[in-house]
Amino acid sequence: MRILSVLVVAGALFGCSALPGDGPAAINITSQDVEDSAKAGDYTVVVLEPTNIDFVKAYRPLAFANQFHGVGSGGSSTLLGVGDTLVVTIWEASPDGLFSSAGGGSSQIPSVVDENGYIFIPYAGRVRAAGLSIEGLRQSIQKKLIGKAVEPQVLVSLKDKLSTTAVVVGDVAKPGVYPLPLRNTRLLDLVAQAGGSREATYETVVTLKRGRRAGTTRLEDLIDYPENNVLVSPGDNILLSHRPRTYSAFGAVKANQLVPFKTKTVTMAEALATVGGLRDDRADANGVFLFRYEDAALVRKLKPVLDNKLSGQTTVPMVYKLSLRDPQGFFLAQNFEMRDKDILYVSNHPTAELGKFLQIIAPLISNYSSVQRLYE
Repeated sequence: MRILSVLVVAGALFGCSALPGDGPAAINITSQDVEDSAKAGDYTVVVLEPTNIDFVKAYRPLAFANQFHGVGSGGSSTLLGVGDTLVVTIWEASPDGLFSSAGGGSSQIPSVVDENGYIFIPYAGRVRAAGLSIEGLRQSIQKKLIGKAVEPQVLVSLKDKLSTTAVVVGDVAKPGVYPLPLRNTRLLDLVAQAGGSREATYETVVTLKRGRRAGTTRLEDLIDYPENNVLVSPGDNILLSHRPRTYSAFGAVKANQLVPFKTKTVTMAEALATVGGLRDDRADANGVFLFRYEDAALVRKLKPVLDNKLSGQTTVPMVYKLSLRDPQGFFLAQNFEMRDKDILYVSNHPTAELGKFLQIIAPLISNYSSVQRLYE
């Protein structure tokens, strides 16, 4: 009677789902369930298959480039401005002219465009420079010297374009304010001028702030996807930050933990191996899930039926489902790369509750058997 009572109580616990668990079973998480409850395409589930994994591998993340498309001038102005430093060279036809010297018939005059936009040239006076091109300033100075110098010839050279600058700070070798040359300057150009990243490039992120708009991307994405290497505009602020990548593992794996990336790339197969793999006594090999935010453009390729629901969205919560019951799933896991802040979840097998039930009642049955032997 005692053992019967134990079984009844334990069975009641089992029937009421009172047994502890690490999350819902795979049988309760299906693509259809998620899509039915997602009103306006807030999230979706995609089963990893050979037909769609190529889309994921070939996708080019260009959200960073699109963030700054058409925003800002994208380069330094060709017109002079306040703070620009110049060198004005003046030649004369006569060796005893105003600007002739013992070394030759020319003089070099360093100049800085003042706060009012002017430079000072001897015998020509204050000359307007701000808002003019280098050629325009040259002609203006030469015109003012006619009748004062002997057949003057003028050359204006730009030394530093300090009227258009960008700031580079953070985990770089030489943070500071950098002038933008007349040629177009791209983001990597300025990072290189600042000495590059102090940490590994795959652990460094770049944040570009332009006015009220800001975007962040991995430093390596500027090289892997050249479209992200956008033009720098005057007034841009660039921050390099050391941000090691991590992923989280939950559910029926041998170690639930936060795992740092130890190499540049980590596949899903390597991620599962790092946490000890699936638990033989609980895991559902058909229920391996990966949670991440994915670009809406990629989601449209994976699920064209959601195109209308994703209007206006840039990122979408995505759940990838992988089955390791099929040997092909191991090849898919080997080709699927993890990203920063991914969440791996391995669901419990439906029969795992029975295993927990047996573990709970095993000590009770053992104690009852021991007591019964004492009375025999």
